[in-house]
Amino acid sequence: MDYLLWVSSLLVPTVLAVEETLMDSRWATTELAWTTFPESGWEEVSGYDDSMSPIRTYQVCNVRQANQNNWLRTDYIPRRGVLRVYVELKFSVRDCASIPNIPGSCKETFNLFYYESEGAGDAWAVGDEDGGGDGGGGGTPPRRENPYVKVDTIAPDESFSLLEAGRINSKVRSLGPLSKGGFYLAFQDLGACMSLISVRVFFKKCSTTIANLAVFPETATGAEATSLVIAPGACVANAAEMSVPLKLYCNGDGEWMVPVGACTCVAGYQPSADRTQCQACVPGTFKSKFGDGACAACPANSRATTRGANVCPCQSPFYRADSDPPDVACTGVPSAPRNVISSVNETWLSLEWDEPEDGGGRGDLLYNVVCKKCSRPRGPCTRCDDNVDVSPRRLGLRQRKVAVRHLQAHTRYSFEVQAVNGVSGKDAAGPRYAAVNITTNQAAPSAVPTVHLMRSGGDTLSLSWLPPEKPNGVILDYEIKYHERGQSMSHTVTSQHSSAKVEGLRAATAYVVQVRARTVAGYGRYSNPMDVSTGLHSDPQTSTRDRLPLVVGSASAGLALVLALVAVAVVCLKKRRGGSELEYTEKLQQYSKSLKRPAPFIKVGGKGLCRIELFPTSVSPGVKVYIDPFTYEDPNDAVHEFAKEIDISCIKIEEVIGAGEFGEVCRGRLKQAGRREMVVAIKTLKAGYTERQRRDFLAEASIMGQFEHPNVIRLEGVLTRSCPVLIITEFMENGALDSFLRLNDGRFTVTQLVGMLRGMAAGMKYLSDMNYVHRDLAARNILVNSNLVCKVSDFGLSRFLDDTSADPTYTSSLGGKIPIRWTAPEAIAFRKFTSASDVWSYGIVMWEVVSYGERPYWDMSNQDVMTAVEQDYRLPPPMDCPMVLHQLMLECWMKERNLRPKFSRIVNTLDKLLRNAGSLKVVTSAYSGDLLRLGGTLPGHNRKSPDDAGGGGGAAGREMSRQQMSQTLPIRV
Repeated sequence: MDYLLWVSSLLVPTVLAVEETLMDSRWATTELAWTTFPESGWEEVSGYDDSMSPIRTYQVCNVRQANQNNWLRTDYIPRRGVLRVYVELKFSVRDCASIPNIPGSCKETFNLFYYESEGAGDAWAVGDEDGGGDGGGGGTPPRRENPYVKVDTIAPDESFSLLEAGRINSKVRSLGPLSKGGFYLAFQDLGACMSLISVRVFFKKCSTTIANLAVFPETATGAEATSLVIAPGACVANAAEMSVPLKLYCNGDGEWMVPVGACTCVAGYQPSADRTQCQACVPGTFKSKFGDGACAACPANSRATTRGANVCPCQSPFYRADSDPPDVACTGVPSAPRNVISSVNETWLSLEWDEPEDGGGRGDLLYNVVCKKCSRPRGPCTRCDDNVDVSPRRLGLRQRKVAVRHLQAHTRYSFEVQAVNGVSGKDAAGPRYAAVNITTNQAAPSAVPTVHLMRSGGDTLSLSWLPPEKPNGVILDYEIKYHERGQSMSHTVTSQHSSAKVEGLRAATAYVVQVRARTVAGYGRYSNPMDVSTGLHSDPQTSTRDRLPLVVGSASAGLALVLALVAVAVVCLKKRRGGSELEYTEKLQQYSKSLKRPAPFIKVGGKGLCRIELFPTSVSPGVKVYIDPFTYEDPNDAVHEFAKEIDISCIKIEEVIGAGEFGEVCRGRLKQAGRREMVVAIKTLKAGYTERQRRDFLAEASIMGQFEHPNVIRLEGVLTRSCPVLIITEFMENGALDSFLRLNDGRFTVTQLVGMLRGMAAGMKYLSDMNYVHRDLAARNILVNSNLVCKVSDFGLSRFLDDTSADPTYTSSLGGKIPIRWTAPEAIAFRKFTSASDVWSYGIVMWEVVSYGERPYWDMSNQDVMTAVEQDYRLPPPMDCPMVLHQLMLECWMKERNLRPKFSRIVNTLDKLLRNAGSLKVVTSAYSGDLLRLGGTLPGHNRKSPDDAGGGGGAAGREMSRQQMSQTLPIRV
């Protein structure tokens, strides 16, 4: 460290100390008339110096008289706020050995004293040290021992004899620290022969200087000769302070030393050779970054025409991409691809091409293939629909070859092959392309989509099917292929229509059936195999017997409903005879659990009246009610009711992006018939799972499938018949909110942060209206897409955590795992989870957002957090937090849960803040302001403002404030 300080001191320019005089006897133009005692002691004598300028001196030479005690006191000298002064004495002393016949009182020294006083009228008399008499000084001060403070005994470097000329000695002494308005100097002669030629009183100070592009003001020295006085600095024009505050130390000799911090020139300016100023970049040069670098010449195809440029604008027709740094050359758009070759085979096509002649000078050349369908030979062409498959993809190709499938037969198409790079979007003319026109040939029809069994007899099967989605011509007939299950030999029949009756089969036998269509181009592909079976007998009553189970099932369902109504009537009758409403309601709910799916909501009236409601009365009109999948006898039924089953062929997993509670989380693509391909997130159930883990894993899909809101994560479907079991959701590009905020610390406006909070509140209002309690609301469970839209996710996972979970976020409490830092006190103590406890968690999420992903309660232990919350301590406002937002947080953290705001009111409050952005400008702080009166600090901890700690704005100041905040107990309410 000492070495670093020594190196830093080398950066301070050498500037001589400045001396400022408070009193100099040589300036006197009249008699000094200082106070003397006794009158026969010091004597004022006027004379001339070597330059014949008049001087005023005091002399004394009573060496032949014993017991001399002669005093001389100056007039009052104001100290002008300085803490230490210096006294320069010029005098001459005669050698005692050169004076004959001295009785023994000769001295060659004298004493220097001083006395502090608040004004010229408060003077101590000289010659009366104990304060007991006037002594000729005027006024009698209170008695005190030794009122004058001795500075030193002054001795000459050399004295002179009678035979020598008087030699002048010069001595400098310092005195201090001074605290009163001024002081007097006093000189005591104890028997010397001397002359006091001049007295100069002055102080030292460090002069104004510039170091490291910072200006430091003139600064007086400290109270002690060894003390250092800190002088704050300010950056010169066009310079900005770096992370460490600027300061320089002024030592006791009036010299600068140990610079701390530095300034650096802003973009467009470079430091001068002597580092005293920031000079603007001349035209033709630029400097894009904050720092000490020099201005550089403009990159190729750009030019700066003004001074102080931080970027060189591109010259037409060249551009920079938004992601290009300012110091790269401007580039152009590529020319069109060359030598496009097409090859048509029925309804599919291959395209190949060569690189463009001019690639634009960049390394990010890509290709787009645009498909257009032309309805008439000379008519306009329109974009192809999503059914046309361009492989490997339509946009952003690196290879120069694609295959196009699923085109229509006998149709004219136009294909544009575009060459694009990072600046193509900047050019108003659009990408350059080469076009090729083709016409497809006749093609066989597509596969028959589905086959249905109409009825089965002892030796017949009646079948029907849908025509192919793409007939590619007129269907001539259909071919039905069938064979006994387990046999290889098959038979075929044909039909002119989309139905057929297959006869001559064996009774009570399983068959496999497939159907395909034929046009003039030939047969298409067969449908997927379908398993069917013939009956035992062939009689006209077969179809009636086939329908009997359906009739019986319908009757059973009706009977179940009747039984339910009877049960309600019995309960209502009993209630009239006594018993609580809660008791009978619980019995009705227990009865509903015996059904395979939840029964309608049953409410018992206050006077023994009963009614059946489809929805609870607390639910908003038009909002459906959340159904807990665990109320199903078989949770798999809930999955199939609320989640769509997706075929494994529609999913393509691309990469693993994380790990969940039950397995890996991947990014992939979902391509379903009739829908555009989309990027999705895929949750997998790890191998070796138990049946309970599979049930809990799919329960999240059953929950998610019931929600449809722009601020709630959307479920695309599930794969329960594959291995591994998968849950497919929409893909959120920016991932979890907490890590996203930490990566973008300080980059968003307050309005953007409030917009994120408003989206989360809207999603939670929707869930609350559905009577769903999240129980694990935290920033880590909020996902963010590319448009900064926040969506609630991870439904019910906290309930699935078992005691073997190693996640430190969740702590065991009453037999379960809960996130202590985000959970309301009643939920921790009594496992009482409600929408109000979700509001508490939302307040913590607000704090996480405004603090850019800071961990709530910092490094406090979970036990300390519970203790602090129970004692009514709350988190302080983060740095730069608007006062209205922290007030809303405190409302969410009310101990009485009924006093917390509803999510509907939170949404309305945030909407008002977004409409009136001025209310967000009133910023509070965790370290200053009225809010701190609500709470206290831990013993030994002091609240400081960011300015006191040297914290600035942005990420650096925020980090410093976090370090201080971590030593501060949350606000107490």
